[in-house]
Amino acid sequence: MKKLAVFAVIGAGVILLSGCNATMKERVLDSSDQSQLQKRSYQTRVFDTTDKEKVMRGVISTLQDLSFVIERADMMLGTVSGTKYAPQSVIKMTISVRPKGTTQMVVRANGQFNINPIEDPKAYQDLFSSLEKSLFLTAQLGE
Repeated sequence: MKKLAVFAVIGAGVILLSGCNATMKERVLDSSDQSQLQKRSYQTRVFDTTDKEKVMRGVISTLQDLSFVIERADMMLGTVSGTKYAPQSVIKMTISVRPKGTTQMVVRANGQFNINPIEDPKAYQDLFSSLEKSLFLTAQLGE
């Protein structure tokens, strides 16, 4: 009888926790007022180049210029991750670079301020503006 009571308590706990888990998943997937398409539109920029290595180097240089510490860079996957440490805050940025067709590269950035996603389009516009300048400078210097 004692074992049956223990199993009943464990079963009830599992059911309750699985209910919380589903609620948590729903909150994670629906955590924003903006649609995914809207976010993607300001988190993504297309560059007219086929040189993935040049764009990756530009991404790394831009993040370093903005005081990010590069944590990971993978040329094969086309991803760069960096963190910027400031008093009372941490900003994390992950950027992916991938080809689009035969003449362009798509760059998508995803930022996080402390534990919250960065959803301000201006932050991404400023990042892409700095990246454009970096790529232009690199092209002019012939690096």
